[in-house]
Amino acid sequence: MGKHDLVIRGGTVADGTGAALREADIAIDGGRISAVGPSLGAGRDEIDARGKLVTPGFVDVHTHYDAQAMWDSRLQPSSWHGVTTAVMGNCGVGFAPVRPGDRDRLIELMEGIEDIPGAVLKEGLDWSWESFGEYLDAVDQRPRDMDVCAQLPHGALRVYVMGERAVRLEAATEQDIAAMRALACEAMQAGAIGFSTSRSVNHKTLKGDPTPTLRANEAELTGIAMGLKDAGAGVLEFISDWDTPDAATEFGMIRRVVEQSGRPLSFSLFQRPATPNVWRELLDMTDAAARDGLPIRAQVAPRTIGVLLGLQGSRNPFYICAAYKSIAALPLAERVAIMRNPQFKAKLLDEARDFADGDAMQKRLASFDRMFVLGAVPDYEPPLSESVAARAARAGRAPADLAYDLLLEDDGRAFLLAPFANYVSGNLDVCREMLLDPNTMPGLGDGGAHVSIISDASYCTYLLSHWGRDRASGRIAVEELVRKQTSFNAHAMGLLDRGVLAPGLKADVNVIDFGQLRVEAPTMAHDLPSGGRRLLQGARGYVATVVSGEVTYRDGQPTAALPGRLVRVKAGPRPAPRP
Repeated sequence: MGKHDLVIRGGTVADGTGAALREADIAIDGGRISAVGPSLGAGRDEIDARGKLVTPGFVDVHTHYDAQAMWDSRLQPSSWHGVTTAVMGNCGVGFAPVRPGDRDRLIELMEGIEDIPGAVLKEGLDWSWESFGEYLDAVDQRPRDMDVCAQLPHGALRVYVMGERAVRLEAATEQDIAAMRALACEAMQAGAIGFSTSRSVNHKTLKGDPTPTLRANEAELTGIAMGLKDAGAGVLEFISDWDTPDAATEFGMIRRVVEQSGRPLSFSLFQRPATPNVWRELLDMTDAAARDGLPIRAQVAPRTIGVLLGLQGSRNPFYICAAYKSIAALPLAERVAIMRNPQFKAKLLDEARDFADGDAMQKRLASFDRMFVLGAVPDYEPPLSESVAARAARAGRAPADLAYDLLLEDDGRAFLLAPFANYVSGNLDVCREMLLDPNTMPGLGDGGAHVSIISDASYCTYLLSHWGRDRASGRIAVEELVRKQTSFNAHAMGLLDRGVLAPGLKADVNVIDFGQLRVEAPTMAHDLPSGGRRLLQGARGYVATVVSGEVTYRDGQPTAALPGRLVRVKAGPRPAPRP
């Protein structure tokens, strides 16, 4: 008997189904798992997994690699965190379909909503497409370190069909809806995994204009969803503020869209400070829909959703002050030197006293009672007693004074964490409730987006390390965490060929030193097109990541293998091959 292509030897297997952990070998041949069991035959390549956790590759359902996938074969930081399949095109933003005259409009929308600099996008995108199918063809040209799936973005679709009327938020006519339905069907037939939209007032262009999809009505959303039904394929992704006029009314609308189209839908769910109990109402309505047989799920985060404030990024508590603006363009080392001058500090802090009269963003960035040191070993569940305001009170200092000094630590590379969701009670208990619900999908990492202010693509690592090992109470079984991040996410997206370690399925695998698993501190890199900056956050504990049977990372370092491809989902969910 010949050797297997690859054998992962003697690991503790969490197979993605939620079954109890067990020791087993995993044999891989031709890019698929050929056997799982004890004492399998030799492999041409072997990974010693004894004492290590072995899982399916992680499926990240909420990323924004739509642009990065065009110029980069390594979709970092996600691929550092065990992600082997990423779904992009969320929140209704993307780059196809597009007419030549609307390219800048789509760039401004992506820059405003997802914080990807326009200069980066203008240099990095070659615009060799117009239709969504042509965009998929362009994505398909580049090999990668993971598979990607693309959703049809409502913003681009609406502008393509309606032009300026879309930007003016006019209601779509019957003819507009018919055209969008046909294009949605066409996109699914070309291989799109689904369609995404946004109804959030927080989603604006760089100029401050609302996303073109903000006021799209039920008839329009239903018509597009019917285009997915026409194709017999595709999922729906939805984000809303849930306050127009209220959560029950908004949820009732998306429920009717699912009832009429039959297509699965997921939506972003998190706890907002202004409406701290709405998330539970939405979850109750989701569970009721599921009991009625409707495929509606919520995408949830395993930790607080917030921004990183620092001198390296685009925001810090003092970025609006005239004194800071006068030095903002200087290199970091020069800014730090100036800010260490007592006279400059006094001037800036004097200006900062006007925060109380600022707009919502300024007030948020001055909420020192909800601001924490992230730390060299990042802490995403700090007690309220460790907030900047609480620490300052104990030291007899003004909170802004302490925050100023904290920003200068590590030669200006330190970050402060400012949570804006999932942290009303000063802990992550709400995240635990969300994660344990049977109809939630771990996600909202936004890989590829918010490149200078958020670094949440590391959530897969945090999900396992914090909830499966580190939290003092309320830990969740590792088997269940793995199931949610692998088979549950994969199957919810119609990807039935992955997410479980079983014969015949796609050989996407992680080998993890679970005792050493953790997220590292974020760092700022300047490696985007046109020299653009982005936050990167690495991980420790990944012994190996395997995509389609090829080892893409060993001990956190990339290999030469780039087996990742565009996943085209056509004519219904991808079938699971027979063993």
